[in-house]
Amino acid sequence: MEAGAGLVAGSHNRNELVVIRRDGESGPRPLQQLSGQICQICGDDVGLTVDGELFVACNECAFPVCRTCYEYERREGSQVCPQCKTRFKRLKGCARVAGDEEEDGIDDLENEFNFAGRDKQDMQYLAEAMLQGHMSYGRAGDVDMPQVVHTMPQVPLLTNGQMVDDIPPEQHALVPSFMGGGGKRIHPLPFSDPSLPVQPRSMDPSKDLAAYGYGSVAWKERVENWKQKQEKLQVMRNENGSKDWGSDGDGPDLPLMDEARQPLSRKLPIPSSQINPYRMIIIIRLVVLGFFFHYRVMHPVNDAYALWLISVICEIWFAISWILDQFPKWLPIDRETYLDRLSLRYEKEGQPSQLCPVDIYVSTVDPLKEPPLVTANTVLSILAVDYPVDKVSCYVSDDGAAMLTFEALSETSEFARKWVPFCKKFNIEPRAPEFYFAQKIDYLKDKVLPSFVKERRAMKREYEEFKVRINALVSKAQKVPEEGWTMQDGTPWPGNNVRDHPGMIQVFLGQSGGHDTEGNELPRLVYVSREKRPGFNHHKKAGAMNSLVRVSAVLTNAPYLLNLDCDHYINNSKALRESMCFMMDPLLGKKVCYVQFPQRFDGIDRHDRYANRNTVFFDINMKGLDGIQGPIYVGTGCVFRRQALYGFDAPKTKKPPTRTCNCLPKWCCCGCCFSGKKKKKSNKPKSEKKNRNSRRGDAGAPVFALEGIEEGIEGIESEKSALMSEQKLEKKFGQSPVFVASTLLENGGALKSASPASLLKEAIHVISCGYEDKTDWGKEVGWIYGSVTEDILTGFKMHCHGWRSIYCIPARPAFKGSAPINLSDRLHQVLRWALGSVEIFLSRHCPLWYGYGGGLKWLERLSYINATIYPWTSIPLLAYCTLPAVCLLTGKFITPELSNVASLWFLSLFICIFATGILEMRWSGVGIDDWWRNEQFWVIGGVSAHLFAVVQGLLKVLAGIDTNFTVTSKGGDDAAFSELYAFKWTTLLIPPTTLLIINLIGVVAGISNAINNGYESWGPLFGKLFFAFWVIVHLYPFLKGLLGRQNRTPTIIIVWSILLASIFSLLWVRIDPFLAKTDGPVLEECGLDCN
Repeated sequence: MEAGAGLVAGSHNRNELVVIRRDGESGPRPLQQLSGQICQICGDDVGLTVDGELFVACNECAFPVCRTCYEYERREGSQVCPQCKTRFKRLKGCARVAGDEEEDGIDDLENEFNFAGRDKQDMQYLAEAMLQGHMSYGRAGDVDMPQVVHTMPQVPLLTNGQMVDDIPPEQHALVPSFMGGGGKRIHPLPFSDPSLPVQPRSMDPSKDLAAYGYGSVAWKERVENWKQKQEKLQVMRNENGSKDWGSDGDGPDLPLMDEARQPLSRKLPIPSSQINPYRMIIIIRLVVLGFFFHYRVMHPVNDAYALWLISVICEIWFAISWILDQFPKWLPIDRETYLDRLSLRYEKEGQPSQLCPVDIYVSTVDPLKEPPLVTANTVLSILAVDYPVDKVSCYVSDDGAAMLTFEALSETSEFARKWVPFCKKFNIEPRAPEFYFAQKIDYLKDKVLPSFVKERRAMKREYEEFKVRINALVSKAQKVPEEGWTMQDGTPWPGNNVRDHPGMIQVFLGQSGGHDTEGNELPRLVYVSREKRPGFNHHKKAGAMNSLVRVSAVLTNAPYLLNLDCDHYINNSKALRESMCFMMDPLLGKKVCYVQFPQRFDGIDRHDRYANRNTVFFDINMKGLDGIQGPIYVGTGCVFRRQALYGFDAPKTKKPPTRTCNCLPKWCCCGCCFSGKKKKKSNKPKSEKKNRNSRRGDAGAPVFALEGIEEGIEGIESEKSALMSEQKLEKKFGQSPVFVASTLLENGGALKSASPASLLKEAIHVISCGYEDKTDWGKEVGWIYGSVTEDILTGFKMHCHGWRSIYCIPARPAFKGSAPINLSDRLHQVLRWALGSVEIFLSRHCPLWYGYGGGLKWLERLSYINATIYPWTSIPLLAYCTLPAVCLLTGKFITPELSNVASLWFLSLFICIFATGILEMRWSGVGIDDWWRNEQFWVIGGVSAHLFAVVQGLLKVLAGIDTNFTVTSKGGDDAAFSELYAFKWTTLLIPPTTLLIINLIGVVAGISNAINNGYESWGPLFGKLFFAFWVIVHLYPFLKGLLGRQNRTPTIIIVWSILLASIFSLLWVRIDPFLAKTDGPVLEECGLDCN
């Protein structure tokens, strides 16, 4: 994958592939990355050694031979150099073969038998065998298909290839050696053959006694240090006890080991002094609710039966909704990560980093609504992240095929060559330049280098020039030429027709040309625009994300993925390391499908009028879910395990061994043994016992049903992994042998045998618009289709497969984005979320009936049920907010006159509601202003956006009328909070405006009626007024937004709202006019003296 290869565009279905080169480039440039010499046997790159030097197979004549051919010749061939006929000597990092016993010049214990990473090599071997096999995909005649060099699977060393102590390999005393001829291998214990003894190497006093001399001082010191460490760890384990470990497998017994092998994270339960009162008040509130509803149902209001019945139905629905929302908060937890332990374990000094690679996805659609400068800042923050550069790849999905985005990304890649070294040199935060230079803090804090001020000023000037260039591109893009856009070399832009264009891939930064101004390597940066043709359903954002999954699997195939919206930049450069503390934790990581970070936002007004921060959801609900099976996926700021996205089941937790006869009293032995004899042996073959779906093995690698692929796989143990048939793989993942082969590599990594040219051709194939036809993409694999909120559905499917997720809240927010502070945009955003929930509720994936028998816990199911039915609360909420006006206009009420006992239940319920909120704020740390804003916007969104979402969802499912959601604007004016006061017409504003007006009219009518009827009417009026003011206070932020900065409310809203309110009020006046009411006959003085 080369950075300067040009834009690759093409269509697999039309058999087109075009390479468009940049201006000034002459002649074709090779797509392969060459290090200077070509292997004279296979024609591939010779490559580098483990020390980064040019690989030299023969020390006599330096004949160019790559490492693969060198190892093959030593293992299977003549073992001599083709040019000088000198026998190949064993080089560092290579396995021994027969005949190497005499060579004592190299002691390379870690690689001498090449046992490390056997699982990964086995899966690499399987993947490349599949790629070489007869996969009938209709791809005959493809001369660019990668050629496979078969490699023999190796046996794993017990230490997984790591040095378990500080003794270098050359000082190890006992080194197992090969015996026998013909390349027959002698395995170390426990893989040894008892018939073939292992001969130890003779002791070398100069090497061995210094390190292993049992009577030496060094040995005694090592033993004493080891004992002290074990005692310290034992004390730590006793102090922690078992309270930090749940039943989900993230903390069995803490092994006795050094700090580098301790867990990389741990749970922090909420203190019992805070959580126990909260749980008690929930139970008390449930009891009070029972007595409250008993009173409400048993005491109807006969003269206002309809009002009473509506109110009781609404209150029952609110109670059910509260239960669904409340019980997933029963077990809230916090988490703590240890970044220093991560570095000690995977970044050992003098060795290459062993942190796992990460592919990062950035999605964008419309550059006019999602400004290129915003996307550029997100990309720059990714390229400057604190993570090994060779482990990071950034893929930008342009689903609008806009040349503006392409050109802006080209400018961004050039500016990154200056910005990235500046960030890493001075360790600045955040690493998005727009937000770094806009900080109102002392930027000299903790800076010690004298050159910082000078270089910061120069970099700020560079960034201002970069902004000017981006703004010039935006200005130029406002007017599209009639003939469409053309590139610098005169070639028409392939994406001129947004709905009909080929797939496009451009590698801006890669293994070649991806260096900054100081010569250091930069992370990969790849532009991707999937193919679009009329007549195909492209599935919006979910389809674009699935295209990125396939492209990245073909090109880099990192085992972990991070997806970000184009406006969510990395605010904490160590965010990837935070997630790896969970993903790479040997105790917890195997069952984690994704690590979700909370969404934090910039540019929100101090009062957060429309609850854009969603603090209650991110700091209360998500912490509660983390204590069950993990948080739901919220669409951005999430690190995935690639294998979980492929629809595999989570690895099964091994059950602890049951008690045997030796553990039980003697009188139980006979019974135990007798019961064991009763068990009947199943006659079913093993293949029938296997699950129909693909599963996960003990080693974490995907396990398939063995049916089809037979060639080149006979040497792999059947109990470790079996292969799904080629037909099933084709149906599941599509007709791409390269991609299908990559799915077998659980630890990631691109196929070594494939050339860059063939990979780019295959990448164009996997983003073709018809690739997903008749496959499981969008159904069981990748982002799931069927809802505009594909995030909830995707996370739900993973939890149903038995995975768990993690909620990570670093001290410094990991990511930050922009939120629509404008009322209309905010309501449209909430409308899209609610519409997605309605679509899920009306689909086969509804949590009420989907996923039983899988790995979904019941409290987690309650949370998903709540996430899909909450829009339906808008119907009872709208009715309940209308009741106060009806009561004030009619003079009737929803409850009879309260007795002392009834007043007690009403008062107790109100106290429990307030106590629940107060205790919730106490353990979560959420402020009362954020909590109150959330309550207000729950009513505002409920009577507007949620109501329209229910209507649109029903129209889509029942009548087939689809609604297109609009992309939320990511940019604002230059003035601070200017968008807060901007007002845009939308029908979403009519219902809450009408509610406000009729309740205000009801208050005026009620007070007038009380004045007209005397002081006896004031008592019942207070309950009705309290009810009406409850509605008005909750709608107060909406009223402020309606008025705007200078009362610039659109006339159409005022006219419609007043018209509806007037019709409603006049109707009630006609039915029940405001007249003095008497309960008995009118008594007049008759003039007679009755006494």
